[in-house]
Amino acid sequence: MTIAARTTPYQARHTASAPRWALSPTAAFTGAALAYASLYLAAGAPTPLLVLFQREWGFPASMLTVAFAAYAFALLAALLVAGSLSDHVGRRPVLVGALLVELVSMVMFVFAPNLGWVIAARVVQGLATGAASSAFTAALLELAPPRFRRWGGLIGSAAPAGGLGLGALLTGAAVQFTHSANVIVFSTLTVIMALGTVVLYLTAETSARRPGALGSLVPRVTVPHPARREFTAAVPVHLSAWMMAGLFMGLGPTIVRGVFHLDSGLVNGATAFLAPGAAAVAGVLTGRLHGRRATLLGTTGVLVGTLIVAAGIAGGLLPVVWLGAAVSGSGFGAAFGGALRLIGPHAQPHQRGGLFAAVFLVAYLSFGLPLIVAGQGVASLGLLPTVLTYSGIAVLVAAAGLLTQLRLGRRDARVPVAA
Repeated sequence: MTIAARTTPYQARHTASAPRWALSPTAAFTGAALAYASLYLAAGAPTPLLVLFQREWGFPASMLTVAFAAYAFALLAALLVAGSLSDHVGRRPVLVGALLVELVSMVMFVFAPNLGWVIAARVVQGLATGAASSAFTAALLELAPPRFRRWGGLIGSAAPAGGLGLGALLTGAAVQFTHSANVIVFSTLTVIMALGTVVLYLTAETSARRPGALGSLVPRVTVPHPARREFTAAVPVHLSAWMMAGLFMGLGPTIVRGVFHLDSGLVNGATAFLAPGAAAVAGVLTGRLHGRRATLLGTTGVLVGTLIVAAGIAGGLLPVVWLGAAVSGSGFGAAFGGALRLIGPHAQPHQRGGLFAAVFLVAYLSFGLPLIVAGQGVASLGLLPTVLTYSGIAVLVAAAGLLTQLRLGRRDARVPVAA
């Protein structure tokens, strides 16, 4: 990356407190995008390791989902408290602080001696990611140079899914081919987080300070009135898509071992990777579609893909499950990106942090809460009935989201709007 010794016109317009040696706009945007993706790469990394920890430490299978969902609930708490903080104090202080906390969680993983330590590390990681998510999403839109303007929104929607999947895949490979996967993975991530912190420190501020920072810490969900129709209509879309993401990230290794009788770190990582990896690719490929069309296409993909996953699990056919994961994941990426494009224009710049916090609140409730319930269901009902019931509920919710989007699409057709 190159460092600009002189303040560029872009920096002069958008910051009142840039660091002395600020990165050029292109370098700042690229670095912020990579730092954002690394947060979610780190979030996906523990998935294949949890089964390994279970074998080594001997805790019940239901605790796998607790360990994974602890991250989601900590993230929600941080979103509720700090989700709109960057609208008041600026993006840079929030992002630098969050990456420092994330770095601490990586060190905790490296030295984790038992499950309680792992859960604590997941909580710290969730707090860091929650504090950073909405600020990163807004900052990417604001940092993007004119020629990369479209990429700000695309990365904001694709990086969470892509990072989760890639983190699981790389860790699965480390489990398969090394004897110190935990140390290797999280030591590497510690270095990445340190570099990301430096990059964000050298990035010019994009949001002016506004009064009300302390008041913004009072937990609330902020959805500007003009955005409420689209936000509400997207709830079942997010719920079904993130439920399936949670299934693969939280129960994927358990399904591989319990249903298909395979014990392979690489297979676990690949199974967890397919859905979020496909989501990231689809989010980019459908980025030029109108938000409504992308959301309709994506919700249909989630519905069809979930049916394929259920059929593969019921029939004991892992390749069919992989196909369903790719289809539902592609739908996730298209639907999530489309929904963000539909609500984004309805918020003023100073409202973006709060609005994106509300979106991620819905997303991570959908990601964590059903997974906790499913984990308890595995203990009482068994793995196969629980997974099939879970998939059936996701299908019904996706169908409700599809009908809602079709209704709004017909309304859009009757009222002239900008594409």
